[in-house]
Amino acid sequence: MMKKEVLFCLLICCSCTEEQEQPKPVQWNMEKSTKMNKELAIEESINIDLYFAQHENWEVKQTGTGLRYVILKKTDGAIPKPGMDAKTQYKISLLDGTEVYKTADDEVDIFRIDKSEMESGIHEGIKLMRVGEKAKLVFPSHLAHGLVGDLQKIPPLSPLVVDIELIGIE
Repeated sequence: MMKKEVLFCLLICCSCTEEQEQPKPVQWNMEKSTKMNKELAIEESINIDLYFAQHENWEVKQTGTGLRYVILKKTDGAIPKPGMDAKTQYKISLLDGTEVYKTADDEVDIFRIDKSEMESGIHEGIKLMRVGEKAKLVFPSHLAHGLVGDLQKIPPLSPLVVDIELIGIE
C-alpha cells in the first residue's frame, strides 16, 4: 500500500508543475540599437537639466555634442588650440556630487589638446576657455567613458561634472 501512496504523490507533484517557456533570444539590430541610444541620451539630458535646475543663476551654454558649460571666472587670456599642452587643475564628479578624480592642490595636470586620452568632453571644453579661466563642464557619457565607465571609479553610462581651471598653455 505504501508504494501506491508514494506513486500517487509523485504523480500529483509531477502533474502540478508547469512547464516554463524559455525566453526567446532578442534579435538585436541597428534599429533597436539606435532606439536604445536615443533613449539613453534623452535620460542623460534630463538628468543634466535637473542638475542645472539647482543652479538657476548660472549662464549655461550648450554645444552641439551635448557638452554644457559655465565660465565661472572670465579672463582675457590666450585661447588654447589643438596640439597645445594645457596646464590644468580639475575635479571630476558624478552628477550626484561623488568625487571620482582630482588633481592635487600643489600639482598641475598637463595634457595635449585633442591628442591625449583625456575625456573628449574635457578636450572640447578646454577649447572654449581662455588661460586663467575657471569653468564647470557637464557632459553626457558619450563624451566621457560611455557604456563601460572607466572600470575603476566611473560607472557605466555616467555623465560627468568637471570643475576645471586652465592655468596655462604651451
